[in-house]
Amino acid sequence: MKNFILTALCLLSTVALSAKVYTLESPDSKLDVQVTVGNGISYSVSYDGCPVIEGASLSLILSDRTWGGQDSKVIKTRTGSVDACVPAPFYRADSLRDHYNSLVIDFKGGWAVEFRAYDDGCAYRFISRQKSDLTVINEKVELSLAENAVMTVPYVLIDGTIEEQLINSFENLYETAPLNALKENQLMMLPLAAELSSGLKVCYIESDLESYPGLYLLKSEKENTLEGYLPKYPKSTVQGGHSNIEMLVTEREDYIAKVKGTRTFPWRGVVVGTDVDLANSDLSYLLASPSRVSDISWIRPGKVAWDWWNDLNLEGVDFIAGVNNDTYKYYIDFASANGVEYVILDEGWSETGTADLFKIIPEIDMEGLVKYAESKGVGIILWGGYYAFHKDLENVCRHYSEMGVKGFKIDFMDRDDQEIVDFIYEAAETAARYNLVLDFHGMYKPAGLTRTWPNVLNVEGVFGLEQLKFREPVPDMMTYDATLPFIRQVSGPMDYTQGAMRNQTQESAYKSFTEPASVGTRAHQLALYVIFESPLNMLCDSPSNYMKEQECTDAIAEVPVVWNESRVLDGQMGDYIVTARRSGDTWYVGGITDWDARDVKVDLSFLPEGKYEAVIYKDGVNAHRKATDYKKVTVGLCKDTDLNIHMAPGGGFLMTIKPL
Repeated sequence: MKNFILTALCLLSTVALSAKVYTLESPDSKLDVQVTVGNGISYSVSYDGCPVIEGASLSLILSDRTWGGQDSKVIKTRTGSVDACVPAPFYRADSLRDHYNSLVIDFKGGWAVEFRAYDDGCAYRFISRQKSDLTVINEKVELSLAENAVMTVPYVLIDGTIEEQLINSFENLYETAPLNALKENQLMMLPLAAELSSGLKVCYIESDLESYPGLYLLKSEKENTLEGYLPKYPKSTVQGGHSNIEMLVTEREDYIAKVKGTRTFPWRGVVVGTDVDLANSDLSYLLASPSRVSDISWIRPGKVAWDWWNDLNLEGVDFIAGVNNDTYKYYIDFASANGVEYVILDEGWSETGTADLFKIIPEIDMEGLVKYAESKGVGIILWGGYYAFHKDLENVCRHYSEMGVKGFKIDFMDRDDQEIVDFIYEAAETAARYNLVLDFHGMYKPAGLTRTWPNVLNVEGVFGLEQLKFREPVPDMMTYDATLPFIRQVSGPMDYTQGAMRNQTQESAYKSFTEPASVGTRAHQLALYVIFESPLNMLCDSPSNYMKEQECTDAIAEVPVVWNESRVLDGQMGDYIVTARRSGDTWYVGGITDWDARDVKVDLSFLPEGKYEAVIYKDGVNAHRKATDYKKVTVGLCKDTDLNIHMAPGGGFLMTIKPL
């Protein structure tokens, strides 16, 4: 027995001695990454001396070998540093600083692992230099936190087996619990966040997701650890689901992806810092592949008059409102009169249940509507189901582009296996060739997609305002709104569809499909046009309601959808946030709070020297009991002004600052 123990100790010592540790620091030296290669590959991360991740393993399991297994032999390592300016059209800034240090570890067998360390986080990915194609059976991913951190996670909103959970719309509220108390066998979507006892926040992301399944996390048996789960490739699918426009998986293969031999794999990354650091992070965008659209001059971001949320309800007109020419001409007239760039024809303009986008209902004269909209300076965007769009992709894009349609909203993919991810890239490329913009719904997080394909102006993957039409009890949207900028928005823009003119307090909230309302105050709704990033931004309510509230409509119409500069001034995840964005020489500032009333001091030190005039839409004195109550005030200020604003429960404010 003694000889056995001695032998075991000798073997452990040999393994420990043979392990090699590689160190990578961020440019500001605060973030430290330790990569250990020995009996496998693992990494640890610390920030300003505080342990964040400890011993997270990584490997790629192929059909005939494992990269990152026990026999991983290092051939060479390379280090580098990049400090460059990256163009960022249709994003929160017109350009971004891409500043990082890198470590590439090359292994025997023609593969490598690359790590990058930024001031606000780090990431890694596998790199393949194989000549022949690869079959990926699985990938080992771990988020091994240094302690039993408090997690804020979006579970998949489906009960059932893991396989049943894989068919989902990527919409859910967040739940908060210690890591070791998270639900068993319940998939968690990315991004998700953790808070360490030191107060540090961590947001886990993936980026550059191409021809590969999306990543979920599950609670692991390993202490303080979440482990990755990736959907297997569909072996067979059947048409069905909502209006017969989905492809439902009936059987899956025993692999997650078949890929080209020479490629990079998706990044797995963490953003680390304060709450404000998370909300300000551009890491997901920076890690994505550069734009593949050479000429972007035709891409037109803008706002959209949207029909579905308000159930096409109009007042004071002499025609029956619904999916018909008269109704859409009315929407077009409203958009034109208010400087709204687009009108969307949501579900109903093509025959329901046929999954055929060439079968237009008799009530719609599509060519006539498109010409009418063009005469008014308004573009038309069409809704389409996934299967209907995919099966006729080239013909649909060609036909409607030639007609003058400006883009499509594609819905109900409801998966993120490799087959769907491949479709997303194929759709983006095809649409770009025909000068069409896209808005993906029923879709996973953007994961850098909008950098690679800038004609993809928006992505859902968010529990948006539409949920208030049919959820009961009414969800806690105020806490959710104050959480999104620190987690989901780290991955990219989101089609939340704000702009409700019917507003409810927490006590008066009700659900209604045909007469929907928001919870929280009117000023909260206005503020969301600054807080949330959305280059294709909906006006969710009815033209009738907007015309009754012209002052608020004017305020919404004035807020840009893309920005020269953005910065989060203050905030606490789940509680409140204050964000400032610049377009030209005008600054727009938005603030929102959860269901707690809050007084915030707006730090104006970002303003250049000079005098300014600010127009502020803020909660009225009775907004706590009458959510539509707001007040518009005009004040003079400068960068040294002490500006304090009170927000009612579920409240907010919108401020426009212009130089005098």
